[in-house]
Amino acid sequence: MGSMTTAADPGPPRWLSDDEQRVWRSYLHATTLLDDHLDRQLQRDAGMPHLYYGLLVKLAQAPGRRLRMTELAMDAKITRSRLSHAIARLEKNGWVRREDCPSDKRGQNAVLTPEGLAVLERTAPGHVAAVRQALFDRLSPEQAGQLGEIMRLLAEGLQPEDADADLPWLR
Repeated sequence: MGSMTTAADPGPPRWLSDDEQRVWRSYLHATTLLDDHLDRQLQRDAGMPHLYYGLLVKLAQAPGRRLRMTELAMDAKITRSRLSHAIARLEKNGWVRREDCPSDKRGQNAVLTPEGLAVLERTAPGHVAAVRQALFDRLSPEQAGQLGEIMRLLAEGLQPEDADADLPWLR
């Protein structure tokens, strides 16, 4: 058992090699630039941040264009408080409305309005063009497949299996 480490005793740090450090910094730099690029495009074209666009997309894809607020927070990987603030802004624009959940008196659903769907339909072509220009036009199909597999593996490894984990959407 001598070399085994646990969460309570992580052992000595495993510092990143120079190559790993370059990959890590490149990843951070690229994802920050990509997030900023997409956020600026959506602000310019629709007056909303990328997060709000993602919420509208999730609602548009949901049955009846509605989702429970807790499920929407979980899908977006954000706190319920941040979701509530975002939905309030989307409501103010007339793009989303809240309604009581018939199966749970304490729960609420977020519902995409026809106006919200229209904004999404107007904004989607420019957003897809921005994603394509920033990402897919720069990669070969093989590289895009590799990137997809890498991202799937990372996401899979980061999904908590513990239902009691300190998850943002449970706060």
